[in-house]
Amino acid sequence: MTIFARRARASAGRMHPELSLVSYTLLSHLEEQGGCRATDLAAHYALDKSTVSRQVAALERAGLIERRLDPEDHRVQVLHLTEAGREILAQVTVSRRAAFRARLADWPEEDLVRFAAYLERYNADPGETGAD
Repeated sequence: MTIFARRARASAGRMHPELSLVSYTLLSHLEEQGGCRATDLAAHYALDKSTVSRQVAALERAGLIERRLDPEDHRVQVLHLTEAGREILAQVTVSRRAAFRARLADWPEEDLVRFAAYLERYNADPGETGAD
């Protein structure tokens, strides 16, 4: 798992030098959710609020996300992808998928099916704490 995590971090840097694996993950979550609060990101990934705050500030400085007032509660700020954030996320996603396809191209079909089943099983673990 350590090697897997190291490769993921390294590949994120190669695909877009300004976009760390954590940044990519946060942008992906914001896209999936259609926006959310920083506290929601911290809770979802079981991260300290200050860690998320630093990541959010860096993404804002890079022009990849923006804060908008929640239309139902103007005291709340919701994070959303900017157009630049959507574009970079799309580029990195295409690059990651191409890298996965290249890495798995020589695998026999039965190995791919088994690997996919193991990943689904791992990701569906009911004991997940979010701290992995």
